[in-house]
Amino acid sequence: MSINDIQNDIINDFSLLDGDMEMTVLYVMELGQKMPVMPEALKTEDNIVKGCQSKVWLHASEKEGKIYFDADSNTAITKGLVSLLVRIFNGQKPEDILNSDLFFMQKIGMERFIGTQRSNGFLAMIKQIKMYALAFKAKQAI
Repeated sequence: MSINDIQNDIINDFSLLDGDMEMTVLYVMELGQKMPVMPEALKTEDNIVKGCQSKVWLHASEKEGKIYFDADSNTAITKGLVSLLVRIFNGQKPEDILNSDLFFMQKIGMERFIGTQRSNGFLAMIKQIKMYALAFKAKQAI
């Protein structure tokens, strides 16, 4: 699936909640609980996303020209937020990640249920994912 197709799926999933703030927050936390467990060996200082209020670990690996992510957080809602990004970007090519336009946040009204601090952290997660994509793209060019 393309990045845009996955975002549209996420928008459809959230539309079922009909803007209910409490249900939306619970759903985001549930998404985090369903995320595959990140191996403890990957929870290193190098994999901590800088700029997040909560601790967020993000690790990327490349296989057959596509990037795969492992992620975790020490808070439930942040883990749910990073799980959305992993869902969107997992198994995508570096250039597709770099050229992506994330529109799902506005469509689901994310700014209503995450505060400024989490919003800044979410942007830091996106930036880290794009940095991984840039590094893997450079590596592929060698």
